[in-house]
Amino acid sequence: MRGNQTSFIKAMVLLFIVVTMASCSSVPANDQEALTELKKINDPIEPTNRFIFNFNQGLDAAIIKPITGLYRGIFPSIIRDSIHNFMNNIKTPVVLANDVLQGEPERAGNTMMRFIINSSVGIAGLRDQATNWGFEDHDEDFGQTLAVWGVGEGPYLMLPVLGPSNPRDAIGKLVDNLIDPINLWADNDDREWVPITRTAVNGLDTRDRLWDILNDLEKSSIDYYAAIRSLYRQRRNDDISNGSGSKNNKTPNLAETTVINDPLDEPQISAVGP
Repeated sequence: MRGNQTSFIKAMVLLFIVVTMASCSSVPANDQEALTELKKINDPIEPTNRFIFNFNQGLDAAIIKPITGLYRGIFPSIIRDSIHNFMNNIKTPVVLANDVLQGEPERAGNTMMRFIINSSVGIAGLRDQATNWGFEDHDEDFGQTLAVWGVGEGPYLMLPVLGPSNPRDAIGKLVDNLIDPINLWADNDDREWVPITRTAVNGLDTRDRLWDILNDLEKSSIDYYAAIRSLYRQRRNDDISNGSGSKNNKTPNLAETTVINDPLDEPQISAVGP
């Protein structure tokens, strides 16, 4: 497991270096209207991102979606909901840590109460009894924590397999994996099958939860890639502002003056990140 974590860390560090180095590129700034639009969508390497998106779509169509469809066909919603609740419950320590790091004592107390209730009355988290008793679920991750600390999202990224992201959220995902008690235990006991299985089940659960949303979005969208990009950024802004809406999310963007050239774009065309 330690070898897998090391490889993951190297990959994420490499990603961050590539994005950072790319920001040193120069571009012509004579088309202000185009530059304004590029800053608005925050996707300076769109051709590369679209290439990766198409790869992910192919992977989803060939493997992920069929497996998820089989999962949905075999297990009724009550079983799938129980699996979702259990996976949510075991990540509580990471949510709690980020509640504390964000200076949210009330939300941290809510998280602790949810864990106590769901781990006991909720039968190891298979039932979300805490919500029924008024302790609403919420999610926190280190990407959100960095945003609260004032770290900007950077340019939009489409990661292979992992999907929509940005440098801040990618680094946040890495930190969350490193501080997760289950991962630490599995690493120390050489039980690498634990995080592998957990990642696979989480991915399956996420695809199941997004089944109808993605189907409807793909059918109704003129540009499916742009719709996914917009949906991801809106959701992350909503998460960061604790549901108060993206207009209330005042976190700055580290890429506000970043200029990036896309290796898959035309030789004379480049873009400016927000």
